[in-house]
Amino acid sequence: MISFFRRFFQSRIGLPIVLAFLALMALAFAASDITGNTFGGVSGGDRMAVVGGEAIPIADLSVAANTALDQVRQQNATLTMPEFIAEGGLDEVVDQLIDRFAVGEYGRKYGLRAGENLVNSEILKIPAFQGLTGAFDEQTYVAALRSRGLTDALFRRDLQDGLIEQQLLRSAVAAPQLPEKVARQYASLVLEKRKGEIALIPSAAFAPTGNPSDAQLAAWYKDNRTQFIRPERRTLRFAVFGSDTLKVNATPTAAEIAERYKRDAAKYAASEKRVVTSFVVPTEDAAKALAARISGGASLESVARDAGFTASTSEAREREAMSGATSFAFAQNAFKAAQGAVVEPAQGTLGWYVARVDKIERIAARNLAQATPEITTQLSQEKRVAAIADLVAEIEGEIDGGTALAEVAKTYGLKVETTPALLANGQAFGQPQVQIVPQLVPVLQTAFQMEESEPQLAQVIEGEEFVIFEVARVDEASAPPLAEVREGVIAAWKRAQGAIQAKQAADRILAKVRSGTPLAAALAAENKPGFEREPIDLERRQLLAQQQGRIAPPLVLMFSMAEGTVKSLEGPRDLGWYIVNLEDISTLPLDKEGALVAQTRQQLGQALSEEYRRQATAAMRKELGVTRNDAAIAAVRKQLAGEQ
Repeated sequence: MISFFRRFFQSRIGLPIVLAFLALMALAFAASDITGNTFGGVSGGDRMAVVGGEAIPIADLSVAANTALDQVRQQNATLTMPEFIAEGGLDEVVDQLIDRFAVGEYGRKYGLRAGENLVNSEILKIPAFQGLTGAFDEQTYVAALRSRGLTDALFRRDLQDGLIEQQLLRSAVAAPQLPEKVARQYASLVLEKRKGEIALIPSAAFAPTGNPSDAQLAAWYKDNRTQFIRPERRTLRFAVFGSDTLKVNATPTAAEIAERYKRDAAKYAASEKRVVTSFVVPTEDAAKALAARISGGASLESVARDAGFTASTSEAREREAMSGATSFAFAQNAFKAAQGAVVEPAQGTLGWYVARVDKIERIAARNLAQATPEITTQLSQEKRVAAIADLVAEIEGEIDGGTALAEVAKTYGLKVETTPALLANGQAFGQPQVQIVPQLVPVLQTAFQMEESEPQLAQVIEGEEFVIFEVARVDEASAPPLAEVREGVIAAWKRAQGAIQAKQAADRILAKVRSGTPLAAALAAENKPGFEREPIDLERRQLLAQQQGRIAPPLVLMFSMAEGTVKSLEGPRDLGWYIVNLEDISTLPLDKEGALVAQTRQQLGQALSEEYRRQATAAMRKELGVTRNDAAIAAVRKQLAGEQ
């Protein structure tokens, strides 16, 4: 597709953020940990909004914003809060908080309730509140709420709202059916073909050649600092150790070897294994008759085949193992017979066995001296595993007791290393070529939730490899000093100045095209380098298939315009302005696309549920009345963005 569309996706986020955030607190336990910050200047008693006479505390907004950001970070680990806010994430959180609160209040207004017992039963189901036994643990519950800055009352209120929402909306939006006539209308859109052209008026073509003054640059940077936010970075100290690092005495004594030999005497006694080929028949008479034929010289396999059975050969088994696989009587008879002889028929659970002893393996007894190498290896492994487990528990105890990582490392002879400043995705900040040690990969997410200088121990390979790690330094997400990014800020300033003139040029071109001038001629009249124009002749389904959901905004605009119209669209981050000229719309016949209609009906049926939900929620908000505290919301916005 048109090359300059790709530039849109070079931004830090690219696509508009679509939040799956619905429950304020309940979903928080399925996401990453969140912080319960207290914001100066916005007291916990302030109201974010009033819904039907009931206030939503402003403190809920900060908790919800952090929760939503954590969820989005599952796809973009380095996303910062200022970027999240700039992309409209906070606005979405505000709307969903109000919607959820409104549904709960509406349900209460008309007599719906979620009683204490029902709420308790929901709490008992949440895995995050279960202890080691798998049952609800009150201390775990309290700790989980505290770690997220929540109170029991606040959490219960949210659960109640969620349960009331289920009572109100679940049946109303479940499995809606889209009428076929409507589905045909939407299906025809998929077969729609649009022809036109798209041009880019780049800001760079109008950017000033000279640099701004220091005062101009400082003022512009102050107003546009969020464009230069550096994500949070953490420097880690760590020590990797394993079974080959820790010094333990795992050599067994002669007494220990003798004790193990005595315990496992049966293992070292003389033993015998036998391999038999057999088949099963339903009656004793049949078994004896067939065994007699085999004893007379006939092949067991041919006798079994003639009688309609299939013979099978077992692996070498001791008497006890053979008894368990067949029957006690058969094993007794098999171990009486000579090699190559026919076994006297014996009954099993499925019938009577007809068998031949193919091979006898006799293993001589081993005395203590002969068994010592094997026992020594076994005991050494066991003693080493136990000793390492004890040492690891000892190290963990010291860490839990507050011993510094450096002291632990010195005591146990471990090497302490330090990482460069790391991003949440594991990359070294400013050093993309640097790779962190593999042992830190599984603990990275935990490291970005820890406090500084509070070491933890983690198991990398069960029983074999471990890592002690701590956060040595935290560099919060923030815009750097102007001096560190001066060249980039100058380039952005020039682009921003060029964008103003690019907009004026786009308006001139737009007016000319609307008056009948071809787009190519209108572009040429500007006499500027760097303009790009590309013809578009595309079906909607081709667009969807090629872009896989990442559809550039100019194409989205083209497929929503009226035929014969031309429009302009601002590009991201002062890239420039697009001119979208739609010349013709045609639609392929729908008669031969029955499968497409059915598919469209099914897909839109799923979207219909959400549409019904939105309409119902909007009606509830309207009936209850919603008053937003925009000043308090703006204060939280500034605090989260780091502007105060």
